[in-house]
Amino acid sequence: MSNPQQLRYSKEHEWLTAAENGVSTVGITEYAANALGDVVYAQLPEVGETVTAGETCGELESTKSVSDLYAPVTGEVTETNQDVVDDPSLVNSAPFEGGWLFKVRVTEEPKDLLTADEYAEFSGV
Repeated sequence: MSNPQQLRYSKEHEWLTAAENGVSTVGITEYAANALGDVVYAQLPEVGETVTAGETCGELESTKSVSDLYAPVTGEVTETNQDVVDDPSLVNSAPFEGGWLFKVRVTEEPKDLLTADEYAEFSGV
């Protein structure tokens, strides 16, 4: 399992791209997707909704369990991935590509986001 070096990671197993024009893309890690099992339903935050770092902003349901989705940063949701809503298995098959979850205009980024290497050490992968 390889975590892309250019991303930042939360201890809740979400990843975040560097902001482009103030907007970052959010998803869950391959580690989290594997732990969840086959994702069958995704409830994502609504466009225009404000999410707060460390707080629940959605839900992923798998054949094994239901897991809360946490916002890795604070900001306003600018886009959700309709492809994931239509085909939640993208979270498992392409967690760092087509399985992204939402985009957020970042207003505050916590100081405790991890690098790829720090996340690998934290998650044991």
